[in-house]
Amino acid sequence: MLLIIILAAVLVSFLLLLAVASRSVTIPRQIGPDEGIDDNEIVKAYDRISQWPQFRVIRRIIIHELKRHYPQGTLVDVGCGPGYLLADMARVFNDLKFIGVDISSQMVEKATGNIASKGFIERVSFRVGDIQELPFESNSLDFVVSTLSLHHWLQPSQGFEEILRVLKPSGQFLVFDLKRNSPRLAYWLVRFAQSLILPTALGRINEPTSSFLASYTPTEIEDLMQDTGFTTWRVRAGLFWSFTWGQK
Repeated sequence: MLLIIILAAVLVSFLLLLAVASRSVTIPRQIGPDEGIDDNEIVKAYDRISQWPQFRVIRRIIIHELKRHYPQGTLVDVGCGPGYLLADMARVFNDLKFIGVDISSQMVEKATGNIASKGFIERVSFRVGDIQELPFESNSLDFVVSTLSLHHWLQPSQGFEEILRVLKPSGQFLVFDLKRNSPRLAYWLVRFAQSLILPTALGRINEPTSSFLASYTPTEIEDLMQDTGFTTWRVRAGLFWSFTWGQK
């Protein structure tokens, strides 16, 4: 009987913990660091963790979503970081041309080296640029992708307007980012990883916690999109992320 009582208590405790962990976090948005990474140690840290299995899974999720929209022509990755998503997209979408854009010249240099080492340098080029003023002519691009970057945009409405400007008629965009109202468990895992697992260079800038706290809820993104020139768009929420898709 005592064993049954103990097991029941353990089960109840587990269910209570699960219930708490599954509740969404409701935290006011906290603006994180400015866009751009110019510290070489931080660039190396991002490059390192981008090769971890967890980030490979995230890239597969993004590519799976991208396949639903049949990208063609020229695809630009804004906020491309060390370039691993570009390499994976180049491997999957053989007929596309790719351009990576990042505000950090050091990150662009790292991404260029990574792409060259994977043999895609003939199909992938890079530019230093800012989402607030993209280095492209109007009506020149077929598809714009941005991942884990939206929460860093200083003026997100202007960023979406820039995407609208550079897209060709019927061009599309896909933005992937964290969502701040994720289950509480996601927040716990982020704090745990930052404290014990991730490179110390990221801890110095409070990453990834600051990105989590600076991210938008799906409802907030919908409000942002109302202020842009896009008329065809939708926001879809995942477990701890959101996809925002639109078409010109």
